[in-house]
Amino acid sequence: MSDCEEYVIRGETQQGRKFRPSDWAERLCGLFATTGPDHRTRYSPDVFPVSRDGLVCVVVNKRLQAQDPMVFKFLMDFARDNELVVVEGRRSPRSRA
Repeated sequence: MSDCEEYVIRGETQQGRKFRPSDWAERLCGLFATTGPDHRTRYSPDVFPVSRDGLVCVVVNKRLQAQDPMVFKFLMDFARDNELVVVEGRRSPRSRA
């Protein structure tokens, strides 16, 4: 059993092509974001965009699978339907400043 804390949906297809549009991660994460009093986007601590190895990616915390199975399924189905690469992420919690 993996002790990984998260999955990372990479911005590349299983065929090795870059996924488009270039802002796909922000759009996807924006579905689960809120807007703060300063009118800035605040991404969920469970679904947020990152850059990894020069690719735009989406981090999905594994706790979503138990806390909100429909959201988790939606995200994994999105990755599968678009033939995106999904890998395990960090094994230790991220520090979110």
